[in-house]
Amino acid sequence: MITVHHLNLSRSQRVLWMLEELEVPYEIVKYERDPKTMLAPDSLKKVHPLGKSPVIVDDNETLAESGAILEFLAEKYADGRFVPAKGTQSYRDYRYFMHYAEGSLMPYLLLKLIFSKVKAAKVPFFIKPISNKIADKVSADFVDPNLKRHVEFLGQHLEKNTWFAGNELTAADIQMSYAVEALVSRAKDFALSPKIIDLHARMLARPAYQRALAKGGPVIPE
Repeated sequence: MITVHHLNLSRSQRVLWMLEELEVPYEIVKYERDPKTMLAPDSLKKVHPLGKSPVIVDDNETLAESGAILEFLAEKYADGRFVPAKGTQSYRDYRYFMHYAEGSLMPYLLLKLIFSKVKAAKVPFFIKPISNKIADKVSADFVDPNLKRHVEFLGQHLEKNTWFAGNELTAADIQMSYAVEALVSRAKDFALSPKIIDLHARMLARPAYQRALAKGGPVIPE
């Protein structure tokens, strides 16, 4: 039996979705973020030294990092599904988006969230104009232009592909799902392509995604 150490409002939702698609039995050990700091509880450090989620335990083997976990699950349980055939363009896209999700896209989405929190933070009135100006400046000059470029890139890619790695759902789509949720939540001002909106809707409509959501809870913090 696979054990998923699941933190609320986190990337471990990807792992639950993958397991539901695979129809592999698993159990969940749930952890809750601190409502003030939004940090994971220290108890997660007993599972993995970094105290992050997701972490799974399978046959006494502990694995961390959602991308690595999805690849492990695909290799062990998917029987050829969720990974395109090697040597194809779909496989090259699959490998790209498995790394792109966290390596290229999520840093800007995280910065978008951080600076929105900076502007909403309760600070002394004489500091507020300064913190707001810094947040607006960094967002306008760095975060937003880069995020806009990524939104355009994804829209163009999905003009030619049903999913991120071709016409079939793959583990790359599951890896990208957290970023897609964040895009829909945090990048509303960037005129998201209808193709991104459509992919998001199809993702949410999958029965396996709905089962994962029911078990794991909401995906993206507001």
